[in-house]
Amino acid sequence: MTRTIGIVGSGLVGGSVARLAVDAGHRVVLSNSRGPESLAELVQELGPLARAGTVDEAIAAGDIIALPVPLASFEALPADKLAGKIVIDQTNYYPEFWRNAELDNGALTSSELVQRHLKDSLVVKGLHNLDWNHMYSNARPEGDPERTTMPIAGNDAAAKKTVTQFLEAVGYDVVDAGPLAESWRIEPNTPIYFWPYAPTIPDGLTADEEKSFYLEHPVPPVSPEAARKMIDSAERPSPIGGTLAAMPPAHVAIFMDLASANTVQK
Repeated sequence: MTRTIGIVGSGLVGGSVARLAVDAGHRVVLSNSRGPESLAELVQELGPLARAGTVDEAIAAGDIIALPVPLASFEALPADKLAGKIVIDQTNYYPEFWRNAELDNGALTSSELVQRHLKDSLVVKGLHNLDWNHMYSNARPEGDPERTTMPIAGNDAAAKKTVTQFLEAVGYDVVDAGPLAESWRIEPNTPIYFWPYAPTIPDGLTADEEKSFYLEHPVPPVSPEAARKMIDSAERPSPIGGTLAAMPPAHVAIFMDLASANTVQK
């Protein structure tokens, strides 16, 4: 089934979601805080299935709305416009960048926090536990022995089915981790978060060689059975939330390079 994917936040992660969707034959409407004109180059690269719009236009057009945005910005999301929409929550909690007492004490998961704000939306946690580069490069068609598995979580069975169908179409098997209250099982510092989807860097490389290797090499696939085992074996982290120190060093180095370049551009 062809769908329209509205993307709110079209940086590197949003661009990868758009590429996956377009490659699978879906339409995409991209948006960001800087306006449609800033997305002209990406839209041209993506081709006729893609167009840029305002945030409101991307939401109105989308059958599924992807949120590749920082968790700290969740309260700025237009809950009224997103009412009734299936929303893929790609946010993650990193307290070193933004803190929330309810998340720190485990009263809510980050996706429950998003769902509370988007009270009339159907929030599904997904596409949050790997970097933008491997999100695109690791996708494989159904039946490919290198096809890997992504976890999702959500409270609405029909919404989870729709997101599952989308993820399967763009190149992934899917395992259901349960309701949003259980989405901590797929959050930062759990077995299925990030490391299974990052290449193992060999010893003896320079810092620049490590970054190149990280970006250029695929990773072994995660089977549905392995994904299920990682989800079921997860223990809730304490303290709650991710840290850059717990991430693959090459990924952190690339992240810092990009952050520095963005600061210089501004």
